Amino acid sequence: MRSFEQKKTQVDDIDRSMYDFKDKVNASFEVKSGLTPEIVNQISVEKNDPEWMRLFRLKSLKIYNEMPLPSWGPPLDGLDIGHIVTYVRPNTEMRSKWSDVPDDIKNTFERLGIPQAERLSLAGVGAQYDSEVVYHNVRAEVAAQGVVYTDIESAMHGKYAEMVRKHFMKLVPPTDHKFAALHGAVWSGGSFVYVPPGVSVTIPLQSYFRLNAPGAGQFEHTLIIVDKGAYLHFIEGCSAPKYNVANLHAGCVELFVGENARMRYSTIENWSKNMYNLNTKRARVEKGGAIEWVSGSFGSNTSCLYPMSVLQGEGARAEFTGITFAGKGQNLDNGAKVLHLAPHTSSRVSTKSISKGGGCCTYRSSVVIAPQADHCKSSVSCESLMLDSESRSDTIPVMDIRNDEADVGHEAKIGRISDTAIFYLMSRGLSEDDARSIIVSGFAEPISRELPMEYAVEMNNLIKLEMSGSIG
Repeated sequence: MRSFEQKKTQVDDIDRSMYDFKDKVNASFEVKSGLTPEIVNQISVEKNDPEWMRLFRLKSLKIYNEMPLPSWGPPLDGLDIGHIVTYVRPNTEMRSKWSDVPDDIKNTFERLGIPQAERLSLAGVGAQYDSEVVYHNVRAEVAAQGVVYTDIESAMHGKYAEMVRKHFMKLVPPTDHKFAALHGAVWSGGSFVYVPPGVSVTIPLQSYFRLNAPGAGQFEHTLIIVDKGAYLHFIEGCSAPKYNVANLHAGCVELFVGENARMRYSTIENWSKNMYNLNTKRARVEKGGAIEWVSGSFGSNTSCLYPMSVLQGEGARAEFTGITFAGKGQNLDNGAKVLHLAPHTSSRVSTKSISKGGGCCTYRSSVVIAPQADHCKSSVSCESLMLDSESRSDTIPVMDIRNDEADVGHEAKIGRISDTAIFYLMSRGLSEDDARSIIVSGFAEPISRELPMEYAVEMNNLIKLEMSGSIG
């Protein structure tokens, strides 16, 4: 008879084989590594920036050079901007037909399932490879509703140029933090979306970002404006192969949600374990509007990601639902921020984390209730599951409440897989692997059910709940 007490509960690391394949680097142009005014000017020339953008880049560079690194959060010792190539242009122009994309790049996205997802379940797709968007398309029936979905550079030079200039890095100014300033200096690629008043985009739009070049950075900018009474679900996916040198992702997402509008922003992130993911995401929500964040974070060596909701108008709402999986060598510092600026606003933050093999998950949040924000409600819940004695999980919530009529709650739970639960399930006839799988799947299920079916499947594949061993 098997002795339950002599076995040990374990969970395998995420299987990254479908993401770690590499293409031969075939760039048509790249800048030298490092960050200088000459490099920033060179990027601006290569991208044919308007003069205001060139000056904006140089101003951002100046801010970057003057700002210190954050004094909190995970260590960034392995990141040396002097060895990062900030702009790599692939050997192709942007295409609107999938058949026109070069075979090597097309094969990469085929292996990631992007064209199939577009055919089956998406209203439009953008695909970025290194520093430039290589494919962008939107369904004719969606475009006929007046919805604009294009790469941000095309929008900046076309009929929406003034709209881009009015909103670009207004929610996330370069002065926000050092890596926002870096983004302002060297940003390239990304998407622009405008949904007209009253229009409901019932099928999601998706942008997928693939960084292939070793030692490079990706700095895409996503700008989305959902006008009064409109609705949009936007999905962001990202991955990269693993190299022995550091890569950097410092993108920026700015979401403007109009009066009585609603937006859902879903992310499945599986960067390689040599990646520093220092992304910034922020939404501003007007009267009666709503923003919903759904986030799955499974990759990168080091991550600092805290999507922020600014509840600007009365009755605005925000929800954040996220899961993080940290394995060996990973330090993932994630969370959410909410700023209540108007009466009767409400927010709900719900996060889960899984750590194993010495991985470190940190939940970091900030909820601010302004003095004028009467009758606000905010609920924060974070749960952590550690799968061995080597791993670590920390919770660092901040509540800044400046109104006596606010209703704010916070709940945190940290624990390990229960030996008793596994023993019980095995006593009911389940195998050891099935018992562990049920427990961890149940822990992750509230997050996966918030995703569309095909992305919930991808998330579950990323978690890869394969077990070995049992109790001990």
